[in-house]
Amino acid sequence: MGIRDVKLNYIVETATALFIERSIRNVTVRDIAEKADIGEATVYRYFARKQNIVQAAAEKLQAEVLGHYYRAMPGKTGAERLTAFYDVYIRVFRDHPEFYRFVQEFDSYLLSEGISASEEYASGIDKFYDYFMAAFRDGVADGSVKDKEDPRLFYYATAHAMLELCKKLSVAGDIVRQDSTVERIAEINELKRVILLSLLNLEI
Repeated sequence: MGIRDVKLNYIVETATALFIERSIRNVTVRDIAEKADIGEATVYRYFARKQNIVQAAAEKLQAEVLGHYYRAMPGKTGAERLTAFYDVYIRVFRDHPEFYRFVQEFDSYLLSEGISASEEYASGIDKFYDYFMAAFRDGVADGSVKDKEDPRLFYYATAHAMLELCKKLSVAGDIVRQDSTVERIAEINELKRVILLSLLNLEI
C-alpha cells in the first residue's frame, strides 16, 4: 500500500468515526480535516466532494462489518446456511447497532442529495443475494428448504423487512410509547422466525 492509499484510508477512517459519532449531516469536510489533523485542501485532493467521502465510508463499513459476519456463517445444509444468513441481522444489531444507524442516515443522505449509491456499494449488496440464492438452491435440492415460485422476490422482500426493522430499532430512544413494549433483539428474532417458518422444511 502506497503513501496515497494510506492517507486516503486514514481520511475515510476518520470521517467514518465522525459520521457515526455525530451523524452524516452534522459533519463537514472541515470537521474531517481538523479531526485528521490535516489541511482541508488535502482532503479535497483525495475527495472532490463530501458525497465521495460518505460513499467511501459506506463501502468501508459494508466491507468490514457485513463482510466479517457473512464470511463466518456456519452451516452445511441449505436450511442451516439460510438460518445463519438471517441470523446475521441480529448479530450485527447486537454487536454494531451503529452500523444500522449509519445505513439509515446514508439512505436519507443519498435521497436528499439526489444521488445513487456507488457501484462498489451496490456490488457488495449483490454478494448477499448470491449467498442467499446458493443456499436456497442447495436447500431445495437437499429437501431442507421449500421451493418458491419467485425466490428472488422472497429474498428482497425479507431482506428489506429485516434491514428496515433493524434500522428503525437502532435509533436511540423510543419515538412512540409502543416502542418500549418489546425487547428489540427479541422483535428482530421474531421476524426472522416468521421468515424461516415460511422458508424451511425443518422445525425452527
